[in-house]
Amino acid sequence: MEAKTYPVTHSEAEWRKLLTPEQFHIMREHGTERPGSCALNFEKRAGTFSCAGCGQALFTSKKKFESGTGWPSFFSPLSGAIGETVDSSFGMTRTEVHCSQCGGHLGHVFPDGPPPTGLRYCINGVALNFVPSDKR
Repeated sequence: MEAKTYPVTHSEAEWRKLLTPEQFHIMREHGTERPGSCALNFEKRAGTFSCAGCGQALFTSKKKFESGTGWPSFFSPLSGAIGETVDSSFGMTRTEVHCSQCGGHLGHVFPDGPPPTGLRYCINGVALNFVPSDKR
């Protein structure tokens, strides 16, 4: 299978310079942060969550909810911001979500979220940056 190319690309060495070691592991090596370990899980202010790799806006705080999972959860991304692939690791099939601009791994989407979508985008907080609405 041919690797997908994205509008924002960097070499592995460049990604390592741009991202922290934890961000690199999660976003470029498809890792997962420890649940409850990221402050963005508890972020309640109005604002926008963007990709830590390229800065693309991904989610708004209006679409965030408390899932009780230990990761920031959203019921809907911004239009066109998220790409999906099938993840068959760990003996299960899940839907992985990644940034549509740089391909950075963000987390997974599950069909157990609240209305109106019924979806839960379970996102690694370290893959996100947050900009409060009053700072824009």
